[in-house]
Amino acid sequence: MLILFRRHALRGLAAFAFAALALPAFAQMKELKVSAIPDEAPTELQRKFAPLGKYLEKEIGMPVSFVPVTDYAGVVEALAAKRIDMAWLGGFTFVQAKLRTGGTAIPLVQRAEDEKFTSRFITADPAIKSFADLKGKTFAFGSASSTSGHLMPRYFLLQAGLTPEKDFKTVAFSGAHDATVAFVASGRADAGVLNASVWDKLVESGKVDTSKVRVFTTTPAYFDYNWTVRGDLDPAVMKKLRDAFLKLDPANPEHKEIMALQRATRFVATKPENYHSIEQAAQSAGLLR
Repeated sequence: MLILFRRHALRGLAAFAFAALALPAFAQMKELKVSAIPDEAPTELQRKFAPLGKYLEKEIGMPVSFVPVTDYAGVVEALAAKRIDMAWLGGFTFVQAKLRTGGTAIPLVQRAEDEKFTSRFITADPAIKSFADLKGKTFAFGSASSTSGHLMPRYFLLQAGLTPEKDFKTVAFSGAHDATVAFVASGRADAGVLNASVWDKLVESGKVDTSKVRVFTTTPAYFDYNWTVRGDLDPAVMKKLRDAFLKLDPANPEHKEIMALQRATRFVATKPENYHSIEQAAQSAGLLR
């Protein structure tokens, strides 16, 4: 009888252990970990995320923490390694995350503005008025993995017959959009490129002297930023997150600060297909291996 009891007990423990392993990820989650590509200064990223994080905590019913990273590749690797659950990615970093995760990364939402995003080419040199005038000049991109600060501007330069490493005197990577403006303003680069949203924000806040640094051309539109989740996140959590973003309304006083910091009029659902052109541009520019 004792042996029989032990057998039943062991079977019960085994069944319990199997059931525990089979529980969905949400049942084991105690916190949602979020990160973002470091396309601006770390303090600015934290400032932008703080009210959004508090809002998401209420909507999904669990703590939400922001996990800073030092570079764009760090966000992609953290998502692939499941050290974070959701990330603010550019179009190119989403493509990289999709490939790195075997196609499992899921883009949830994007700002309406990201459906028609642009990059601004800037300079403090009065002689630079078009792409042709960049020949022989020093130039600054943002991060090498930036969609709006490198990939798409490079793609449009190539389309115009300019190969940066061949046609420019030097090519530098500032690391972030606001840093690119600093490069150009200080004379470290004759010209540079950054995303339109950050440029507009810097102008509005008086952090760039437009009597010296100016936009000389703007790219055609393309899809860019989105909020992406890891593919094995519980579907119920994904739905809560998507619904929370889609509910945000700048006309609602409780949402106004969030939307202002995110520089969004509204969030819309997105899908992987929206980023096929980004992937094609990366391949044609030789930036995907």
